Amino acid sequence: MSKPTDPAGSGAPTSSESAGPAADRTGDDVFTVFRETIAEVLGTSPDAIVESTDLRADYGIDSLELMSIGAQLERSLNVQISVEDLVRADTVGEAAALLAERTAGRS
Repeated sequence: MSKPTDPAGSGAPTSSESAGPAADRTGDDVFTVFRETIAEVLGTSPDAIVESTDLRADYGIDSLELMSIGAQLERSLNVQISVEDLVRADTVGEAAALLAERTAGRS
């Protein structure tokens, strides 16, 4: 499996790869990683994913897609994420806030 590169095609790592350790990430960094991961799994542009996006209503996301997003986020952010946590969040912003709290809580 190849590593994602920037959309401009320069071969540079995406921000999810270059943002550094999870403990050093801000809420904005976590949102960016989350947004890019969702876009990759759903095959859409990261720009289409905003804080108010409801993945169930807007994209009809299923549990397998949520599991894929969760697994990729666990690797990228080095934090445990349950599918139940992702399901409980009504919007991408709520889920990203939960992830930011978890990554900030570890040092």
